[in-house]
Amino acid sequence: MLVMAFDSTQQALRAEMLLDYADIENDMRPTPKEITAGCALSLEFPEESLDEVKKIVIEEQLEIRGIYYKDGDQYVTINI
Repeated sequence: MLVMAFDSTQQALRAEMLLDYADIENDMRPTPKEITAGCALSLEFPEESLDEVKKIVIEEQLEIRGIYYKDGDQYVTINI
C-alpha cells in the first residue's frame, strides 16, 4: 500500500472523493509520524493504482505533500 499525504484536510477529503469516484480502493488514516505534513489525514491506496492516482493528482490539480511507500521503518517519496 502507498500513502498520499496532504497539507490541508480540504485536499485530503477532495482526494478521497476523487479516488472513490474513480473506483480506486482507498482508506483515510492518520498521517504516519515519519511523514511531515500539514494535515493529520492521509490516504492509503494500492500500489497497482499508482499511475491512475498520479493522473488524477495532475489533472485535478490536487495539492499534495507527496506519495510515499514504506521501506523498512522509513517512508520514501515517489516522484510524480
